[in-house]
Amino acid sequence: MIDLASHPHAIRVLKRPIPVNVDFADKEGVCKTLEGSVRYQAGDAILTGNHGDTWPVERDKFFSAYRPVPPLEMGNSGHYTKKPASVFALQASEAIEIAVGEQNDLLQVQPGDWIIEYSPGDYGVVKAEIFYETYEPVTEK
Repeated sequence: MIDLASHPHAIRVLKRPIPVNVDFADKEGVCKTLEGSVRYQAGDAILTGNHGDTWPVERDKFFSAYRPVPPLEMGNSGHYTKKPASVFALQASEAIEIAVGEQNDLLQVQPGDWIIEYSPGDYGVVKAEIFYETYEPVTEK
């Protein structure tokens, strides 16, 4: 996969602090995301966005990237927001597949979708209409 940090058309974005509903998986399974099926393990977080879209996040990554909305305690099902973190994003100009998660499950990227690089080699895909509601460009100071 490409390194978005060095891609000339990639931009830096922040996820807006919009609460998402989170449940923790009691056993392994498969999550049907808008872009394809992604496997998850027991204990992983299954997030549901405002459009009913769902996606899994590996447990350790979830605990380091999200915080509970008070009075919820970390590790319990309920509402969480993403901690502020700048990531790279690139709007796809053509249909491609991208590997995500521990098992390198393939997601279908359509023209207009946004590819997010959370850290080197750690990718996600967001539909354009959801991206514009949930991410904002990082402004240079």
